[in-house]
Amino acid sequence: MRAGDVLLLAGELGTGKTLLAQGLAEGWMCARPSPAPPSTLVHHYEGRLPFFHLDVYRLERVGELAELGIDELLEAGGLVLVEWGDVVAAEMPIDRLEVRLAFGDDDDDRTIDLTPSGTRWPARWRTLGEATEDWRC
Repeated sequence: MRAGDVLLLAGELGTGKTLLAQGLAEGWMCARPSPAPPSTLVHHYEGRLPFFHLDVYRLERVGELAELGIDELLEAGGLVLVEWGDVVAAEMPIDRLEVRLAFGDDDDDRTIDLTPSGTRWPARWRTLGEATEDWRC
């Protein structure tokens, strides 16, 4: 991941979106976050670069995204991860990586589909594909 990247996490409840977000924050060299109050929609973590985790599950309307200061977060030069990102995809930059989690064949299995869009990803997509080609956990 690089500064300025936007990730949209999607998937059913319980597929592991929050756990993935926490793991990415940890990998981004942020301190492991404490559980946040359920009403917190934006989590800001300091690490080598800013990491912003938005959980838009509780938004009552898409227009509230602007009230969260999404433009300022995007300009901050860190990583912006939006949990339930499929809900607000139309309001997000075209340059993004969509990460869709789904239940696998049993309760412990998950599938992850990655869909890049925009101009930031083509140069990195082949490398990412090669790195994940043999993933099977």
